[in-house]
Amino acid sequence: MYAKTNAPEEEEEETSVDCFSDGFDYAYFDDAVSTDDLFLESNYADDCHDHDHHASHSSSSHIIIKHQNYRILKEDDIHQRMEDDLAQVSSVLSLPKHEASILLCFFNWSPTKLHDSWFSDESGVREKVGLFHKPLLHHEIFSIDPAIITCGICFDSYPSDSISSAACGHPYCNACWSSYISTSINNDGLGCLMLRCPDPSCRVAVGQDMVDLLVSREDRNKYARCFVRSYILEKKKIKWCPGRDCDCAIEFFDGDAGFDVTCHCFTSFCWNCDDESHRPVDCETVKKWISKNQSESENVNYILTYCKPCPNCRRPIEKNQGCMHMTCRVCMYSFCWLCLAPYENHGQCNGYLDNAVRKKEMAKQSLEKYTHYFERWDANRKSKLKALADFQHIKDVKFKRLSEIQGIPEDNMDFITKAWLQVVECRRVLEWSYAYGYYLPENELAKKQFFEYLQGEAESRLEKLHDCAEKELEQFLDSDGLSKDFIKFRTMLLTLTVVTGDYFEKLVRVLENGLSDVVSHGASSSPEEAEDYWFCDLCTYANPGSVLECQMCVSLDEDEV
Repeated sequence: MYAKTNAPEEEEEETSVDCFSDGFDYAYFDDAVSTDDLFLESNYADDCHDHDHHASHSSSSHIIIKHQNYRILKEDDIHQRMEDDLAQVSSVLSLPKHEASILLCFFNWSPTKLHDSWFSDESGVREKVGLFHKPLLHHEIFSIDPAIITCGICFDSYPSDSISSAACGHPYCNACWSSYISTSINNDGLGCLMLRCPDPSCRVAVGQDMVDLLVSREDRNKYARCFVRSYILEKKKIKWCPGRDCDCAIEFFDGDAGFDVTCHCFTSFCWNCDDESHRPVDCETVKKWISKNQSESENVNYILTYCKPCPNCRRPIEKNQGCMHMTCRVCMYSFCWLCLAPYENHGQCNGYLDNAVRKKEMAKQSLEKYTHYFERWDANRKSKLKALADFQHIKDVKFKRLSEIQGIPEDNMDFITKAWLQVVECRRVLEWSYAYGYYLPENELAKKQFFEYLQGEAESRLEKLHDCAEKELEQFLDSDGLSKDFIKFRTMLLTLTVVTGDYFEKLVRVLENGLSDVVSHGASSSPEEAEDYWFCDLCTYANPGSVLECQMCVSLDEDEV
């Protein structure tokens, strides 16, 4: 952790970041904790410590710690769990592992269900699954000469060591077996795990022992992957990470920490709907918003707003000239743009048509509102993707260069990694906050005003963090060596990362709570009432109007005791 030193005031002013005024009532967050440095423990040189007082001071604000309700499982973890289940079933039922694997696949990887059924009716389970104590047939019945056996598929004769059979005893040459199993592995998906004897009337199972013996290494690997996939698909609380080329799975635990999960590959998604992470909006709102974006409804709104149908052929026409005399280019019909009457012998049409005007105005307002929220939703979405790409470039290319110039190990660049990941996460929250704003009821003006205030503050804070991580980092790629400016940059970036992440977490929780705190303000349309806060002269923290002393300063004093 960073040392808490009494640095001179001038030095603190140089690295000061005005980012504590957030407009939240901290009393609302009961599980808030205080920390000196949420993100980084670094073994910097001793001369770095003198510049860390501000980072310690700023990051000792109330940081909201999300209790993680999921676990990331690597491929080795999954294999170990599978092996544990196989070993347990094999031991309890006194069966070889390849037979235990067939039974577990049949019973959806539930040892409990398997044990209950097995000890209740072992013979019935064996018949259903296709496992038998001894061969039902013997090779000798298929040939006069026991040393030469006829394959039941290609009907060629082979020596007995080139013939294989499942527990049923139906003999087939190894080449036909290999082709049969390989075709199933490559075409049947998970169905290859319940493969049966090629004989149409036989229900005997073909297990992994025969697969390992008769097919190529590539097909064995595919079969093993199907085996793992079957385990994940049958576990209701485990899902594969949807990230590209990611082999991890996510195990989810019930809790109140939400459905958003993030894998080691930085892929974030919603466990409930499998879409991308979308806090603070719920899955139903996401579904409506995506459907709206993909539908043709807004094109219809545009036509209603800016186009009119030709009175003769009904084709939509957009006005592109100054006068009101319109001629349809399709049917050459002439008419008045305002009233759609034939232009020949056209008289006055200045009478007010209430319904038509109201319908047009409503369509125009609906389109303008949707455009406003969609443009900002889409801009933050693109910025999120760009930030993730920029971070990958910095991590793959610039970390090494920066390490050489500044003389700092790449492992100590973790604070930059945390900053960029925080930018990506905040962009995602801002992205979906615009879908949230679009569906806010128009009649709840106080909530709308307070939401826009909090959203504006969030955008302002994120821009500071993004600018610091993106632009201010560039200057150190051309410097001659380790400088005090880099230490100040590190301190500022760490501070902005912690405070911005703290603000966005509180923002998400307030929005997920339906902005319930605004109810106390009634239906007021006054921004001053919706923003009933006063700012501390010392730390600039925004305190609710109901308190008389700065809660931030009080918490800092308590931390130092």
